[in-house]
Amino acid sequence: MGGKRRLYLCLSLIRLYLALAPSYIHPDEHFQGPEVVAGEHFGWKVTKTWEFTAENPIRSYVPLLAVYAMPMTLLQWILNADPNPTMLFYGVRLLFYFFSMVYEDWALLELGSTIAPNGGLLLTASSWVTWSIQTRSFSNSVETVVLLWSLVFMQRIVKSKGPAARNCVVLALFVVFGTFNRITFPAFLFLPGISLLRHFIKYPSSLVAFVLPTILTTVGFVILDTHIYTQIPIDSLKLTDLIITPLNNLIYNSSTDNLAQHGLHPHYTHVLINLPQLLGPSLILLLSSLHPRLLTGCTPLLAAVSGIVTLSAFKHQEARFLIPAVPLILASVRLPASTAWRRRWMAAWALFNVAFGVLMGVFHQGGVVPAQLYLGGIEGLEEAVWWKTYKPPTWLLGARGRDVRTVDLMGAKVDVLADVVREMAVCDYDDDDSSAHKGRKKRTRRLRKVLVAPTSAVALDRWVEGAGRRDNDSFVLRKVWSYSRHLNLDDMDFGDDGVMPTLQRVVGRRGIAAYEVVKAACAKTSRNETSTAGGIDDVRHGGGNERDL
Repeated sequence: MGGKRRLYLCLSLIRLYLALAPSYIHPDEHFQGPEVVAGEHFGWKVTKTWEFTAENPIRSYVPLLAVYAMPMTLLQWILNADPNPTMLFYGVRLLFYFFSMVYEDWALLELGSTIAPNGGLLLTASSWVTWSIQTRSFSNSVETVVLLWSLVFMQRIVKSKGPAARNCVVLALFVVFGTFNRITFPAFLFLPGISLLRHFIKYPSSLVAFVLPTILTTVGFVILDTHIYTQIPIDSLKLTDLIITPLNNLIYNSSTDNLAQHGLHPHYTHVLINLPQLLGPSLILLLSSLHPRLLTGCTPLLAAVSGIVTLSAFKHQEARFLIPAVPLILASVRLPASTAWRRRWMAAWALFNVAFGVLMGVFHQGGVVPAQLYLGGIEGLEEAVWWKTYKPPTWLLGARGRDVRTVDLMGAKVDVLADVVREMAVCDYDDDDSSAHKGRKKRTRRLRKVLVAPTSAVALDRWVEGAGRRDNDSFVLRKVWSYSRHLNLDDMDFGDDGVMPTLQRVVGRRGIAAYEVVKAACAKTSRNETSTAGGIDDVRHGGGNERDL
């Protein structure tokens, strides 16, 4: 028992480290959560996605305010001022680490099963999904915790020898919250709900205790969402004004034409592609646990199967949609009985999770957040152009973001990038009449126009100052900041470049950099003056020409 506790403690420290690592797994971890609430709470300039700005919005504000407004308000109260973006970013990460460590693990112990009485706690704690996704600000992470506790209360209700009215009320609140958080939430409750339905038939008063709070809470969520979206006073709302975001979400996702805009996948994608990425070697254990007798006696596994089967009916399938199924499955599988095979399996499990944990938890788009936090600390920054990265989270610029124009070129052709950058090039020095050095005016560098791009983008080499190549273009890119723990896996071009050259470029030249965009003529002048004048004020705090965190 002592060994298991020590192992769990070590795994919790790994979870904490990867929770605080600034990797960037998917844009929704920012743009479906803290990006929106930070704008509402602090009045910062943020980017709202179509889900919030469409004529029929499909995202509810209420779960977001419940999850994110709390740490933001707490930090404001502690500091007696608005927190800076760095503090807020890590505050949100620590909050989700707390949700994962306390509420997720506690629920797993509550659930247990006839297969894994301890709730598969160590397996879940050693999963890269727990380390690197469950500790991120995904709506899927919130869905996982709410789902686990919904199953806990369902289990308590079914096992009770009476109506269990109090547990029914709590379950109703979880179900409404989970559904408004993600429309996929009810999919995991269909099969476990059969036993709950039997309980309601046996004790009709428990059905009333569940349905009435469900209706009242739903009405409350709809009214609050409508007030936030329309800004109509609550006492002036009419039925025609009501915005029911889960219904809008369901209608939107029921259209194949709508889903085609986000990518259509075969119905087997979740089972044959997404689950192996999430579960790795534990899929072998899952196959031995799918016996009908085990399914009927295992609520977590029943919920996982319910969710996977239901979500597979839709043609847009992303791996993160199955995040709630991961702890449910790991809480339900049985380790190999043979000691030799158990050791082999555990070795494979460890290698799989370490590899994915490092890749997704540390390196995957790992420099976007540090780059944005760096830009947020620059005085007088006017424009930042991003190329070949995930969408930059605007909320990380903080209050200074109001003065910064962010341009996301995504994966645009290099000619398009060159046209944009050429227009933003400026001279990088301003005269300062207040001081002189040997009869000349002092020149101070002011960083105003910045390009952020991965260092694996070799197309930039002809413009980068000091790269050993020259071009007769009108601008120069001067590196002012860099970060090495960044992998751009969306820039794999095996067809044109070949396997090894692509890996050498993407892995060998991993990293991300911020470049000052300077007119070529000014760059030449500044180099000449630097060699004779004996020093120029650097754009960054602390001196030096670049920083590698």
